[in-house]
Amino acid sequence: MKTILLFLAISALTYLNNFGQSPNVVVILTDDQGWGDLSINGNRNLSTPNIDRLGNEGLTLENFYVCQVCAPTRAEFLTGRYYPKTGVSGVSTGQERLNVDETTIADIFKRSGYATGAFGKWHNGTQPPYHPNYRGFDEYYGFTSGHWGHYYSPPLDHNGEVVRGNGYVVDDFTDKALEFIETNQERPFFCYIPYNTPHSPMQIHDRFYDKFENADIKMRFRDSKMEDLMMTRAALAMCENIDWNVGRILSKLDQLELSEDTIVLFFTDNGPNSYRWNGGMKGRKGAIDEGGLRSPFLMRWPEKISAGSSIDAISGAIDLLPTLAELAGIDYDTRHSIDGRSLLPLIENPEADWEERNLLSIKNNQVSIRTQRFRLDDNGALFDIENDRGQRSDVSGNHPELVSQLRALAEAHKAEMTRGFEKNRGRPFTSGYAASTTLPARDGTEHGEIKRSVRSPNNSFFTNWTRTEDSITWLTEVIEPGTYEVTVFYTCQAGNEGAQIRLTSRLASTKLATVTKVFDPPFYDKSIERMAESHYWMKEFMPLSLGIISLQSGEQTLKLEAKKIPGRAAIEVHSIRMVRRNS
Repeated sequence: MKTILLFLAISALTYLNNFGQSPNVVVILTDDQGWGDLSINGNRNLSTPNIDRLGNEGLTLENFYVCQVCAPTRAEFLTGRYYPKTGVSGVSTGQERLNVDETTIADIFKRSGYATGAFGKWHNGTQPPYHPNYRGFDEYYGFTSGHWGHYYSPPLDHNGEVVRGNGYVVDDFTDKALEFIETNQERPFFCYIPYNTPHSPMQIHDRFYDKFENADIKMRFRDSKMEDLMMTRAALAMCENIDWNVGRILSKLDQLELSEDTIVLFFTDNGPNSYRWNGGMKGRKGAIDEGGLRSPFLMRWPEKISAGSSIDAISGAIDLLPTLAELAGIDYDTRHSIDGRSLLPLIENPEADWEERNLLSIKNNQVSIRTQRFRLDDNGALFDIENDRGQRSDVSGNHPELVSQLRALAEAHKAEMTRGFEKNRGRPFTSGYAASTTLPARDGTEHGEIKRSVRSPNNSFFTNWTRTEDSITWLTEVIEPGTYEVTVFYTCQAGNEGAQIRLTSRLASTKLATVTKVFDPPFYDKSIERMAESHYWMKEFMPLSLGIISLQSGEQTLKLEAKKIPGRAAIEVHSIRMVRRNS
């Protein structure tokens, strides 16, 4: 009995030592919101008091940099490593997947006893083991693709299961995050909230849009002729909705008396998704200039961070893993060496000695470099950012030795990162790692006259299947051999019933399944789309069982075929799902 009591006492003491002083962490990451889309940064077109509060009550990183597009930034945040090293090379068709041997920030916090949850846009892989539930997150609610085509009660992913969302997605993600915080208030938690706005489609409810519908936008992009004011108005409304939801999070922490013990930080994944006011910087989303890479960064922790403090030293998404781990006092050993540096010395003392560094950004074969004072752009021009944030005057002629050094560094970085791109090119999509695997149209390849419904693969389906010689394929690696039940999610117009569909692999196929039910639903309501034109179209799809297929392990191509098309076309295809029945 004494032994048991001693064990319990030691266990309780260990728990207190491990968790008694462990801060909670809330990470808020927005999608396509620029540095200039906050009132704290001087934009008088909108008001963001709740996000501003994080800076006023905490810390601002004045020179914080991310990547030019979404998935790479997420990869750098999750791993502390430059994104080409992690398996990520783009935003769709598998390029967004984070290598399974990467250690994520969620892995680190989870193994230290934290409850971990993510609520929103993941964008670093869909099929297990790339899915967030396999990357350190106990709880996941959101969508794993690069963008979603409708923001009102769309189908979403809850721990790998398809569910129906409840209302406007950002509000819904916040609801789920608040539930997670409340459920785990008695233990340390790591709550990642990657919102998906103001990324298009530019859908936002009237409560936020009415203010901007006819607003006179005073502050404009530096070349106002390039600005689309409809887009600007919608984006500003979406940013105010984000701010409202940040306010809900802060209020919940106050209500639960967790604010003093919680680190809350806010940043964005790239520059703004349109030409709008951004502090006069050059470029927008997709550019590796200041305007495409500089992100706001605000962090509050009343227990440790002085209100209104700021740090001028350059920093980036790669720094967040080591910084948050050290702030929480936990070990952050990873399988691979990281590129980021902990900012803890500067957080504790903004005047602390700090070795200057370079931050490198790559887009395909273009590289730009930010030093503390300068930026070498992807054309080899040099700009004095401390005095010329807008990159208007090339000063390379005044600093020939520095330019030579930075150009050499850019070439070396390009060579190293290109090896990462090439290493991961053509990876198959995993299937059979978990009991259920979904292969969406995004990850498939159309053959013949079959087309995608929209130009972006991320939120598309296959249509125009008019010939039996055409097909859809998925390059996949079957992890677990066995018998799989296959379902295709489809629509079918009246007059096209009778098509016969099957799925084949290198050695097996399902039986032919005949489409007997017409299913031709309308597209989701787009009446609140705030742009004159939109290329986003979503609708419902229904399941059609294709029966059983036996799959061996290894890499192979799965092919969806139509052996008979008696009408004008076969089916439109959203995805296939494979459920393992035995092994």
